[in-house]
Amino acid sequence: MRLGAFSISLNVKDIAASKAFYGKLGFEPFGGDESQGWLMLRNGETVIGLFGGFLQANTLTFNPGWDQNAQNLDDFDDVRDLQKRLKADGVEFFSEADESTTGPASFVVMDPDGNPILVDQHR
Repeated sequence: MRLGAFSISLNVKDIAASKAFYGKLGFEPFGGDESQGWLMLRNGETVIGLFGGFLQANTLTFNPGWDQNAQNLDDFDDVRDLQKRLKADGVEFFSEADESTTGPASFVVMDPDGNPILVDQHR
């Protein structure tokens, strides 16, 4: 099962303050729009997303179709195929992708401790 690029998506109160803090840890912005309340930061291969109020909780995020630099992959497992495989394994979903569509879609599952896992395909 190829889940794609991994990042942690943080629900933050103040984008600018979080950007400054993570900057001190060596993270640099590479995507997003701070004025819209979201920003992607990278330190080497490690990626974190800062989301001002978009998320209910800090979330593990996977992006099928992207590498760690948010560049398109030619070969990847579609989010709907991943969802079908997880359903077949008895995984319960918090939200689901519409399996009758193609292109961008997402689903959310919760791990046994209630941590949300977002699988978010952008293409």
